[in-house]
Amino acid sequence: MNCILCHRQISLQLKFYELFLLSYQKNQICDTCQKNFYKISENHCPLCWKEGTNDICQNCKDWEKLGVSVNHQAIFQYNSAMKEFFSNYKFMGDYHLRHVFAPYFRAQKQNKGFTIVPIPISEKRLQERGFNQITAFLDAAAIPFQNLLAKNDTVKQSSLNREERLAGKNTFKLVEGVIIPQKVLLIDDIYTTGATLQRAVKILKDAGAQEIKSFSLCR
Repeated sequence: MNCILCHRQISLQLKFYELFLLSYQKNQICDTCQKNFYKISENHCPLCWKEGTNDICQNCKDWEKLGVSVNHQAIFQYNSAMKEFFSNYKFMGDYHLRHVFAPYFRAQKQNKGFTIVPIPISEKRLQERGFNQITAFLDAAAIPFQNLLAKNDTVKQSSLNREERLAGKNTFKLVEGVIIPQKVLLIDDIYTTGATLQRAVKILKDAGAQEIKSFSLCR
């Protein structure tokens, strides 16, 4: 098979028992490409997993001042390789790339009792891209989820700076007729300021959710 990213041939040397495990799917990208993506080290903020400190980071302290509790986990640093990946996946619309990180989303099944809820994109963005990058990740990982939230048309978050992201209005709303579970695991792709997730958290808590955690591929 060939690497999804660089298209070089991958030589799979699997042990017999690995044929029955899902972990082997990480080999859809070659070792060279794997090394370009840096996992967050053990030296990270305990609340949002920001790299570089074992204490609560300033971003989370700012949220605490607003009475907001952060309960987030991430896997990778948002470095240049990850930026290029998302440029191809989200903005160039390469749907096949949803398989690259599927095992990391599949691991979220370990959150027993939590309903997995993806962060939605607006109808305008969905028409432009052709898919929601979050639900595509979850589909590739064969993870069941519920679409509890919808999003009004808005400017791209990637085009905003930190202050503009934090100052933006809440564009999320509940999907009509949904039943809100007690425990929710929100799934996003990239955690920057946390504003997107916290707006989704507020909508769900106001609707009756009791415990909400969040996960993103990158921080």
